[in-house]
Amino acid sequence: MIYINAFIFCGVVCAIGQMILENTKMTPGDLNTILVITGAFLSCVGLYELFLEWAGGGATMPIMNFGHVVFQGAYNGFKETGILGLLNGLLSSSA
Repeated sequence: MIYINAFIFCGVVCAIGQMILENTKMTPGDLNTILVITGAFLSCVGLYELFLEWAGGGATMPIMNFGHVVFQGAYNGFKETGILGLLNGLLSSSA
């Protein structure tokens, strides 16, 4: 069942992205930025963890996962060493 959930999650993300590209004047770079920010926002409110549990590896494939990883690294770095850890956590998680 996890394979089906992964396929559904990635398929929905890709289908939404393709519809946005075809029906607006956005460039792929604009859409890429929006998906990264969306992943970071979903991670901030705690929803991306639910996607990771439900879709497994399917939630780690889309570009939204990069936003999640960057946010989690910055958040964990900030919790550990304060404001300087924010930048350190951000760079170490995305490296």
